[in-house]
Amino acid sequence: MAASSAHAAYMDGDFHAMRTRAFTGLAALTGSEDNATGLSLALSSSLFIGMSFVITKKGLMLAGQTPGASGHRASAGGFAYLREPLWWLGILTMIGGESANFAAYAYAPAILVTPLGAATIVASAVFARCFLGESLHACGLFGCALCIFGSMLLVRHAPEEVELTSVEEIFELASQWQFVLYTAVVLLLTLTLIYRYAPRYGKSNVYVYVLICSLVGSLSVVSLKALGIAIKLTWRGSNQLHKRETYLLTVTVALCIATQMNYLNKASSP
Repeated sequence: MAASSAHAAYMDGDFHAMRTRAFTGLAALTGSEDNATGLSLALSSSLFIGMSFVITKKGLMLAGQTPGASGHRASAGGFAYLREPLWWLGILTMIGGESANFAAYAYAPAILVTPLGAATIVASAVFARCFLGESLHACGLFGCALCIFGSMLLVRHAPEEVELTSVEEIFELASQWQFVLYTAVVLLLTLTLIYRYAPRYGKSNVYVYVLICSLVGSLSVVSLKALGIAIKLTWRGSNQLHKRETYLLTVTVALCIATQMNYLNKASSP
């Protein structure tokens, strides 16, 4: 018994040492311990989100096979999938992944965290191959390799972010004309796609839904990063949660995520 306990303790210590060495290596690669923490969270997030895409699609497929549900599919504007437990499991998995992604933005620069979302593509491609029987051709493999290579380059050469001390500073930066112009263009394109092109071409061309998700996602990334900074500052003793800017960020994040989820379901629905 004593020998068994000693062996278990030895294995536990060895695992802890390996984990410490791995984290130290990540810190050296990314430039700081905060960046290493953000990198670890972002990669974990990609795995969970990639898995959630496959689970939710399976749930959407099952919901579409339910008798009498043909007119209530997500692609037709229906919500039959809300009665499918597997879809909810996928949503819970996605919430876990997005939570890790949200935490990653609090630790590392957005330019480091956001490109690592490409690992989601690789993870979902592998899971779809294993659990949905989807084919992964040479072009897909090449795309996955490019995602991995590009992410590695950005991780290695990501710049250090400027330290912010309040949400007011965030809004001061966001009020610069370049960002205001970009936000206006994104909103204009998104509303045009939603009200003009999605009703006409969405069912026949999935790229309309994907483009809506991507445009809104560019704003949700910025909002998540800003909200993550506010929470990190609060955690460190500078309370930002009572400020109206933080409430505005929370509402923006909720609206962006709700829009993305709606059109992601439409795009994934068979």
